[in-house]
Amino acid sequence: IASCGGFVVSGGAAGGDTAAMQGAMAAGYPVVGVLGCGVDVIYPAKHRSLYKDTENNGCLISEYPPETQGIPWHFPARNRIISGVANGTLIVEAPQKSGALITARWALEQGRDVFVVPGNIDVATCEGSNALLRDGAIAVSTGWEVVSEYSSVYPEKVRADLTPVRMSGYGDE
Repeated sequence: IASCGGFVVSGGAAGGDTAAMQGAMAAGYPVVGVLGCGVDVIYPAKHRSLYKDTENNGCLISEYPPETQGIPWHFPARNRIISGVANGTLIVEAPQKSGALITARWALEQGRDVFVVPGNIDVATCEGSNALLRDGAIAVSTGWEVVSEYSSVYPEKVRADLTPVRMSGYGDE
């Protein structure tokens, strides 16, 4: 999950990616979905409504031509685009081997910020994200901590608005 001047960039995967996109759209911010397939291919199929909402509230992009199916090695490759178009990448939870860590490595290579929500040291799905913290990633516990890092770069866009937003689920169709 990455941020670029007031919008969320995501791979649209189930879980945190979907939640970030849904939350951004519910709060009125545009989103960019970077796909590991052609823009006309809905993968996974249960994300049909997420794709439609993304089209209406931002855009879907892909380096793959139309009709290209999502195959396993496309997804790690697309992560360099996610981090490349964003100012910073937020890692919420990542095991030792994960797409999130691939995105974080790309972000560091591209000179982008990497933010990490610290996780329980006894939980395997936090081992990779906690390792990023040991390597110098920026520890955060709120979205505001991420956004406020860019207040000098985007002073007209960064403001504290703590109004709750209502979110609905995706993938239920």
